[in-house]
Formats: sequence, C-alpha cells, structure tokens
Amino acid sequence: MGKIVKRELFVFFVLFLLLALSMHYKEWISHPVQHIENLPQSPFGPLHPLLFTLFFYILVLVVRVAIHWARKFQRRRKL
Repeated sequence: MGKIVKRELFVFFVLFLLLALSMHYKEWISHPVQHIENLPQSPFGPLHPLLFTLFFYILVLVVRVAIHWARKFQRRRKL
C-alpha cells in the first residue's frame, strides 16, 4: 500500500476510536461486549459508527486540504 493510503487509514482509525470512546465512554467501561452485541438494535443502524466516522473524516479532510492549499498559495505569493 502507498504511504498516503496508510496515513489516511491511520487517521480514519484514530478518528473512529476517538469518536467511539468519547460518545460511549460509560458503555465501553462498564459493559463493552454487550455494547457491541447491541449494535444491530441501534436506532441509527448497525453501521452507524462507520458512517459517522466517515462523515467526520470528510470534514477533517476538507479542513486539511484547505490548509494545504492556503499554505501553498502563501508560499507562491512570497516568491
């Protein structure tokens, strides 16, 4: 796999963990196995953790790309 793909998968996975732990901290501490088993009965559907992570990943990606373009534009102006 390419270096960029590995980096983006790492960003996605870290974002997934941060979102899961921050949103469901009490459940992960008190009963993690039951929490995972109850995922199909979730009102948002069984794939909601991945969908929410994808949504936030796209938001983070847009910000990262905007910062990259701003820096690139700023470097060109200085030359």
